Amino acid sequence: MKKISTGDRVRFLNTVGGGLVKGFQNKQVVIVEDEHGFDIPVLISECVVVESASDTKMGQITDDDNFQKGAKEETKKDRKDSVPEVTVSETYQPEETAEGEKITACLAFLPIDLKNLSTSTYECYFVNDSNYYLFFNYMSRENNSWKSRYNGIVEPNTKIFLEEFDKTTLNDIEKVSVQFIAFKHNKQYKFKNPCSVELRIDTVKFYKLHSFRENDYFEDNAIIYYVIKDDIPERELLISAGDLERAIKEKKVSERRPQKQAIRKRKSDTIIEVDLHINELLDTTAGMSNADILEYQLKKFNDVMKENINNKNVRIVFIHGKGDGVLKTALIKELKKNYPTCYYQDASFQEYGYGATMVKIK
Repeated sequence: MKKISTGDRVRFLNTVGGGLVKGFQNKQVVIVEDEHGFDIPVLISECVVVESASDTKMGQITDDDNFQKGAKEETKKDRKDSVPEVTVSETYQPEETAEGEKITACLAFLPIDLKNLSTSTYECYFVNDSNYYLFFNYMSRENNSWKSRYNGIVEPNTKIFLEEFDKTTLNDIEKVSVQFIAFKHNKQYKFKNPCSVELRIDTVKFYKLHSFRENDYFEDNAIIYYVIKDDIPERELLISAGDLERAIKEKKVSERRPQKQAIRKRKSDTIIEVDLHINELLDTTAGMSNADILEYQLKKFNDVMKENINNKNVRIVFIHGKGDGVLKTALIKELKKNYPTCYYQDASFQEYGYGATMVKIK
């Protein structure tokens, strides 16, 4: 196979298309500008030269080539304000972390108005928790085909805004997929396999306040769906190179928000929920008196406390219900007597009403 050089015109072996070689991303990947003006990273092994750069310089460009070039320049001009450039800065070097050498990425959904979920709209972000650039495509399934909702490059250790939607379009994202290729710029790195993951979004969660939880990536509570954790994809799909190329070409931009934000991980406390309702602890209470039931609930309380007493910054929510307050009073008595260094308070009213107590291990 002829060696590929900058300026060569190539076609793709296993899918329709081709274009002009603009440069090389690394030793295995070449950047090809297609007839629409898009820069596409393609494996060198998937390209074949149909016209060398030297032939082009000697004037052996057909009338059809000239027509396509003119159309391409016009297309690039028309789309300048509506299509993001898929480029990587030659000088920018992102900060890296030790754990970032293994890729973790997720979709995050946040309500605009957490206090009014019945009317709130939602934001969707893609989080790249790694030291790699990710050339990614986010899409949703429609019948037997896919629709690209956003695609582009997200920098290392960065989250990027994808879209805003309301409840009328929830069903559109019930089945989504994320595909990406990982790379580093101007430096050596470990090879990562291309990733293609399909996720089923539980749209019922968007109606429930407790579904939105504390997380490492946002100050606000969010619903998190991981695409990949420590280099292990949640679920892989088999796709064709043609499908990936067509999806990447469908570019989309949102001008309403800053497109990129650095990830600021916060040290969130671990939260453990323990439901002390007796019907959650035992299948039957036959033969048990009220005193027996209370004793069993307190035993469960003490077992959980002893198991976590040496774990700093752990918060435990004990769900006891409102009732007549007997169990809550007993829990507080136990805390004062046996766990004087622990802090306690009523748990979130929005999530638990008056029926839960939160204990923080110090």
